[in-house]
Amino acid sequence: MSDNLKNILSNLNKDIEQDKLLDYLSKNLSASDAHELEKQMADDAFMNDAVEGLEQFKNKKDLLLLVEQLNSDLKKKTAKKKNKKEKRKLKDQPGLYITIIILLFLVVIGYVIVKKYLAG
Repeated sequence: MSDNLKNILSNLNKDIEQDKLLDYLSKNLSASDAHELEKQMADDAFMNDAVEGLEQFKNKKDLLLLVEQLNSDLKKKTAKKKNKKEKRKLKDQPGLYITIIILLFLVVIGYVIVKKYLAG
């Protein structure tokens, strides 16, 4: 199977080996190993649902195409989010920092002068 399928399946359960899961999906696993794997899947509802969904694909070429499409869509969406996050970050702009410090300094001086003339 494709490495892309392994990438998606790697997030399901860290206790189950990817190759064993792929062998289970392609019915290349011995009966005892398949039974052991099914026991592990029974403990994880998400993984069980994912495997059931993957088993419904009859044509493995369609499955691999879908996996590649999902991976590319996921990369595009995460790249968009990353770009938006980068735009929101306050970048290192020394001029901006100096301006803020000067404004704060002027506000403090103005406050002191106003207090001095009103109190005096």
